[in-house]
Amino acid sequence: MTEKQDKIVVQTSVKDESLIAIRRKQMIQGAIKLFKEKGFHRATTREIAKAAGFSIGTLYEYIRSKEDVLYLVCDSIFNEVMNQLSEFPTQSGTLKELKGAIKEYFYLIDGMVDEFTIMYQETKSLKKEALLYVFSKEFEMVAIFEEILKNCVATGELKMSDKEIHLAANNIVVQGQSWAFRKWALHSHHSIDEFIDLQTKMFINGIKGFSAKE
Repeated sequence: MTEKQDKIVVQTSVKDESLIAIRRKQMIQGAIKLFKEKGFHRATTREIAKAAGFSIGTLYEYIRSKEDVLYLVCDSIFNEVMNQLSEFPTQSGTLKELKGAIKEYFYLIDGMVDEFTIMYQETKSLKKEALLYVFSKEFEMVAIFEEILKNCVATGELKMSDKEIHLAANNIVVQGQSWAFRKWALHSHHSIDEFIDLQTKMFINGIKGFSAKE
């Protein structure tokens, strides 16, 4: 398991925590729309401020650089994902529970296509410390599915090694994200429900194959 990275503190000259939360939420929402239209590198801090609904001077009271905005966008996306993933049941160790978690995760991706696309296109622009933190949040997502798979092994529903579990959990996360990256090519052939059904069938059939390998 990769070591958990500490959250990055984005410097601000404002002391009111509630106001910081409000302004940064406005900033994140504006930046997501702007980054979708122009990309991170072409967007300016002045345009980010305008998209957020306040002046460039106000913007710099809450961040120090454009990279700070990108980090806040990535952190906000992961926090929303983790908050929803943490509500998934993970203890029963049944394939029904596993299928349900996959379905809810894929629906989550479908509702955040722009956010996921921006995050994975632009994270390369983050500084090393911030990038490592973002990677650690990704590992937390994988860990949720690892726990579900391990419980399925414990109950005898599946037969998998730890390495197989780790790879399978990563595959779930990537399969879900592929809907965001490839929706432009997939949506004319598959609804989100069809995509979930087919991906889940292929995944379950694949991991069941581990049990039959001997």
